[in-house]
Amino acid sequence: MSSQGWVHDTVAACVAAGIQEFVVCAGARNLDLVTALAEFQRSGDAGDIRVFNHFEERSAGFFALGRTMQSGAACAVVTTSGTAVAELLPAVIEAHYQGRPLVVLSADRPRRFRGSGAPQAIEQVGIFEDYVEGCQDLEWADELLMFDGWSGIGPWHVNLCLEEDERGEEGGVRTSKVRVGEIREPIGNLNMLPVLEMMRNAWRGGMVVMLGGLEPWDREEVWHFLKDLAVPVLADSTSGLREALGRLSLVDGDRLLRNHPPASVLRIGEVPVGRFWRDLESMPEVEVVSLTRTDHSGLARESVVIRGDIPRSLRALGEVSSVGDTTDLLKTAARGRGVLGEHLEAFPESEPGMVRTLSVMATMGRSLYLGNSLPIREWNDFSQREIPYEMVRANRGANGIDGQISTWLGATADEEDAWGVFGDLTTLYDLSAPALLAQVETKGRMLVVINNGGGRIFGRLPKVQALDEEVEEMVTNAHDTRFEHWASMWGMRYICVRGIEDFDLEPCDVTTVVEVIPDARQTKGFWQAMG
Repeated sequence: MSSQGWVHDTVAACVAAGIQEFVVCAGARNLDLVTALAEFQRSGDAGDIRVFNHFEERSAGFFALGRTMQSGAACAVVTTSGTAVAELLPAVIEAHYQGRPLVVLSADRPRRFRGSGAPQAIEQVGIFEDYVEGCQDLEWADELLMFDGWSGIGPWHVNLCLEEDERGEEGGVRTSKVRVGEIREPIGNLNMLPVLEMMRNAWRGGMVVMLGGLEPWDREEVWHFLKDLAVPVLADSTSGLREALGRLSLVDGDRLLRNHPPASVLRIGEVPVGRFWRDLESMPEVEVVSLTRTDHSGLARESVVIRGDIPRSLRALGEVSSVGDTTDLLKTAARGRGVLGEHLEAFPESEPGMVRTLSVMATMGRSLYLGNSLPIREWNDFSQREIPYEMVRANRGANGIDGQISTWLGATADEEDAWGVFGDLTTLYDLSAPALLAQVETKGRMLVVINNGGGRIFGRLPKVQALDEEVEEMVTNAHDTRFEHWASMWGMRYICVRGIEDFDLEPCDVTTVVEVIPDARQTKGFWQAMG
């Protein structure tokens, strides 16, 4: 059988495993893979498979990650050999920590080239190490593609060693034992005793719930649980519940909890992005229990992790009695809400003020994506709280500002009126992402860039403020780049917002870049007023 034949069978095995979407970065080495995918797509023999393509592997990896976020099913990214495979490491790391079924299909030179230093030959097997559940190294058709040991939840790597002369031995590739689409969430142990004990003892010093990112199917059960429990909640925007919790939601919660730490914290969902979660590292006296679909505690200190399906775990608690706000945090937060509102009105063209206005405009969208790190934190603190957003997504942030626009495009490929909010450095990290626009829905798509001239979030750190101006500019990567020509390069409409009166954002049939440029003096004044 030629390499074309067994590669064709390999693709068939992937399809049999439930992989219906592929993102291709084509090259000479993986040409047989690309050809096989095209044949499957044309013939319809494998059902309605979908193939995207991109010229840049890092962006393609994050786009594939976004597809797993939207569909909940596996998506494979296909690369050629050499450092092209290494470009996928950031996306694989992110998928590992999110628990997403991102599959890497990497073409490789034959095994005899390993260690030789030959062109396009690196050590691809094991390149992702701890960040994939396993790596299968296949050469010719006598080896089996079984996905053995794969849960269908985390990342997986298939490395295909291909001859250039397309000659090989007869054989076949067996199909997978695992249908990925049937495995969506971890089963978990459902040992909810730590949560029950925390609820019983909450009167001793107060209990707070911290909500990280939640899957859409988690939210209703979590909302009912929180309403019954009636304790203060610090909710990330990606929980999808921040605006729906009403009086239970803490305003300026990171600052409030730092000054008035509770005796216990129940985390539900992904690792929270707020500052107080990091503060818990130095508060060993605060009991922390995490209820999450992954194994990650998010802390280096002692805590309890309950891994499982979140709605089923909460139902296992039975009828939940009200615990309430035993330390009056919500009353304190209500006073803080008024003070914050006054500062936002006093400095409307500051960065927080612009975020508040932008958050009102974004309610027009059907989905919202927040890119790390400034947008997601400032959205949590300053965005409007009256109107819930239909869908809020974000990367966990293992890679910080890497691949954010590509992930957004993947996660919203089929959605109209998709809004994404990114910082300026985040955008500069992912300038090639709009090459994918021709393959996704663009009607009503709004790509918002908050351009404050660098990583200004670092400028608020005490250590950075103590540095001289030259070193501070180096740390914050200060720049005066504008994004109008970038928008034109990819055929996107461009709007510049320098003041509140410029927030006239009407979506259209093409992607719109909205560059928001806050007033640096008002931003400084806002933070000075906040203290």
